[in-house]
Amino acid sequence: MYNFFMSQTASPLWPIEARLRQLLPANLYALTWLDTSPTRLELVFNHLRTLQRILYDYSSRLIVERLATGKKDPKWQAGTLMFTDLAGFTKLMEANAALGQAGAAALLKVLNNYFARMIEIISASGGDLMEFTGDALFAFFPADDRHKDTIRAVKAGLRMQRAMTRFSEIETPQGKLNLGMRVGIHTGCFLAADVGTPRRMEHVLLGTAVQQAKLSESNGQRGRVCISVQAVQQIKDAFRFEEGQSGYQLVVDDLTDDQLEDYEIMPRRKLKSSVLFERSVASLMNEITGLLDSIEPLASYIPAPVLNLLVESANNRHIPPDFPEPTVMFVNFVGLPELVDRALPGEQKNVINTFSRAFSLFNAAVEARGGVLKKVTYHLFGSDIVIYFGVPSAHTNDCVRAVEAALEILKIVRELKPPTVTGVTPDIYCQIGISKGPCFAAEVGEPRGRREFNVLGDTVNTTARLMNRAERNQILTTGRVHQEITDHFECNSLGDVSLKGKSAPIPIIEVIGQKS
Repeated sequence: MYNFFMSQTASPLWPIEARLRQLLPANLYALTWLDTSPTRLELVFNHLRTLQRILYDYSSRLIVERLATGKKDPKWQAGTLMFTDLAGFTKLMEANAALGQAGAAALLKVLNNYFARMIEIISASGGDLMEFTGDALFAFFPADDRHKDTIRAVKAGLRMQRAMTRFSEIETPQGKLNLGMRVGIHTGCFLAADVGTPRRMEHVLLGTAVQQAKLSESNGQRGRVCISVQAVQQIKDAFRFEEGQSGYQLVVDDLTDDQLEDYEIMPRRKLKSSVLFERSVASLMNEITGLLDSIEPLASYIPAPVLNLLVESANNRHIPPDFPEPTVMFVNFVGLPELVDRALPGEQKNVINTFSRAFSLFNAAVEARGGVLKKVTYHLFGSDIVIYFGVPSAHTNDCVRAVEAALEILKIVRELKPPTVTGVTPDIYCQIGISKGPCFAAEVGEPRGRREFNVLGDTVNTTARLMNRAERNQILTTGRVHQEITDHFECNSLGDVSLKGKSAPIPIIEVIGQKS
């Protein structure tokens, strides 16, 4: 049937067939080739308009503005960075997991109430949510005169901590649980760049300022706003502070409600909605082509399996939450992200080009094995690359696929030719952690606003800690992964090792290579 339809070159859809195939649900795509009447084309138009809205909500303001202006060159951004981390989510997930879909729905309601409130505060304070990473948030407040961006960020952090009181007694099947949050703030400059290919792009933030924001959070305290020395210098007369960890200050929340609720609202740019004025085939085709031109650049920032999930669920605008058991991989890519701070303008381009090539090769290695390279995110050093196997599509041998991809990534890193910066050739390496276990997979954030398909839970945290423990160019896995890959790979047991967040040591195994 497909070949028959493809042979119908007279179809008005023929010039955009490949583009539509990626962005239409399978049933709508098939029916449209049978019927290209205005009524059917209007259904295509409505679907694409909804998908455009969804992808817009999945994107940060920086991405949207770069696409709107056509300015895609790397750009230094100045302002204040905020990193938050949620405490207590693992217990909340475990308390709901036994209830299956009902538990998933209950957990998602709590989580989205939390995210929606935090995003509301960030947005109303002039900030932009750059990304979700598990249950963490990373926000950016563009530079303003007289350091108002830092003041707005600190006030937003205080508002967010006050808002956490509504999550202090959450009813669960295992009794009342509570969530807490750490907030870290740093001010500085970072380089925003697009890496990858037109088919799969990633927006990365490079430079030590991003790491400093993460350090501010990790050196903070639950229930407090912790800021770096650089940020304190900008606003030392606007707030009172207490000594925190070495080099960091905790903001004293002694502001009145009137002082704290003084928002400087900077709303997110609204998406112009496409409107049909004429319903002829020619007019509809023109509108559909225009929507494709708008959607495809946004879609390139979404991994193909996640994009397909959004396409198929666009009509309902809802992805059912679930408790899958995926294989999760974290790759810490070290050596390139730190270079941009000391690279000359001409050298920065070489750094980004090398990063772009590495990302494209990593993504190809993961996609070829049925995995999802979800994102490139910040770390205390280097950049973390988050990869899933088994979400949203599962295979019987996802652990094997993940380890094959990890070995290929290791090979790519070893063969990568680093650029020379200020006369020095950097040392580039990676650290890789892989684990498998229960997670929570859902579309989290504002149900009709800024949101993202994400995978959260203790398995994700364990994988990140395994990665941190790995030596340079080393792959570490858990005992559960080892059981599923032992027939395929040479491995070396490193014994039982204590990891942060684990009540008892767990067996750690190093992957050496593929068996002959």
